[in-house]
Amino acid sequence: MTRDDFQQLVRQLVREIPDHYLEGIAAIDVSPKTIPHPLLADVYTLGECIPVHGDADTLVSRVVLYHGSFGALARRQENFVWRDEAWDTLTHELRHHLEWQADADDLEQYDWAAEQNFARLEGEPFEPTFHLVAERIVTGVYRVDDDVFIDHVVRTRPDRHELVWHGARYTVTVPAAPLPIFLTLEDVPEPPPGELVLVIRRKPGLRDLFRRVHRASEASAVVTPVTP
Repeated sequence: MTRDDFQQLVRQLVREIPDHYLEGIAAIDVSPKTIPHPLLADVYTLGECIPVHGDADTLVSRVVLYHGSFGALARRQENFVWRDEAWDTLTHELRHHLEWQADADDLEQYDWAAEQNFARLEGEPFEPTFHLVAERIVTGVYRVDDDVFIDHVVRTRPDRHELVWHGARYTVTVPAAPLPIFLTLEDVPEPPPGELVLVIRRKPGLRDLFRRVHRASEASAVVTPVTP
């Protein structure tokens, strides 16, 4: 199904939803992006509810359905029914909007994490644990906007690190730099729409409570597939 046809299908489905379920929804959009699951092969994120602004009483959200993810699954599943999957995804994300309304504190953390990630991308100082209060996809894996962070706590900096991404194992060389290290991973098959970042850090200690400035090392590295 083309993106234009999918957009038309979504518009038809929206007309079937009672108006009161759409209160506080600023837009329902179709994105061309493909969002792979960070650990599981052949699993993709089909949709998302994104808080735009507001608090528990005036929350406004945007629902996005990812056409690229739908297409990736359709190519893998012979019995894939676009309309059924789109309906399930759409109603699921509308329920997320109600969950956001129930907990305004999560919105504040979401906004703060996005601000810190923007500072990181701009080369400005940032709090190196910001990803921990962002959206948790699975244990140890977090997402801020289009960027995915794999968090790994160590006692000492390793020379190499092994990780799993979308059902496959890879190794990467860790640069000789002070911890924490934000290591942007390159040449990863089926990457997220943004950056895939490996965060290697020590568990915070008492001394960290008295540090006014938290600095992180940043680098890039090419991953190497692990032969089964």
